[in-house]
Amino acid sequence: MFTSYAAIGDSFTEGVGDELPDGSVRGWADFVAMGLAAHAREPIGYANLAIRGRKLGPIVEEQLEAAIALRPQVISFNGGGNDIMRPRMDEQGVADRFREAVLRIRGAGIHVLMLSGANPSDHLPLGRLMDSRGARLTRALADVGELDGVTFVDNFSDRGLRDIRYWSPDKLHLNALGHARVASNVLTALDVPVPVEWGVAEVAAAPAGPRSRNTAAYYREFVLPWIGRRLTGRSSGDGRTAKRATLEPLPPA
Repeated sequence: MFTSYAAIGDSFTEGVGDELPDGSVRGWADFVAMGLAAHAREPIGYANLAIRGRKLGPIVEEQLEAAIALRPQVISFNGGGNDIMRPRMDEQGVADRFREAVLRIRGAGIHVLMLSGANPSDHLPLGRLMDSRGARLTRALADVGELDGVTFVDNFSDRGLRDIRYWSPDKLHLNALGHARVASNVLTALDVPVPVEWGVAEVAAAPAGPRSRNTAAYYREFVLPWIGRRLTGRSSGDGRTAKRATLEPLPPA
């Protein structure tokens, strides 16, 4: 039973794609925290230090020690998705750094919730490259996920999660349904009941969505701005800070 939880990572963990009416984002890590609180039937401490756009290096450099210093019982760690999308990627270097981060958390006596990201490659330009890189990275780290004190949740290999129904309009980030499914994967791995009211099983049992097609409007609205940020060295996370930088109490819903 975990009663304190900190999350680190990029847009996947921050919750981009699951936007709330007030403009904030929720996401799978928030759902997991809510599930833990519901299971505990009491408030838990929850922090989320993830910031969109971060490559693995900055996640480790800016978030890892800050999360460990909070002394939570469990830290979720995901990263590398933004590295996979770059033209050049040091695959071995990314795998080595990911491994070192997991071992650092584990060495601090904190349980590691190690996640692979969801696989958007069915819907994106250059999707085959992302798919092959992500698959190799997942395989390279599989042994770490089997260590004591580590729970590995392999969302990248969740074929159902690739359905377009789980993705936001940019086809790069999960929508609310997708984040809820990832949270369901996590809670199941932790042997924590998934709240029925999330409707995860009901959505999974429904017919698959239509085949994804990328129109000219899609390229104008999403692909070209992304390319522009890469060319100018900007990031969607520039100027942003963690949405929940300390272990704040989260009561049962």
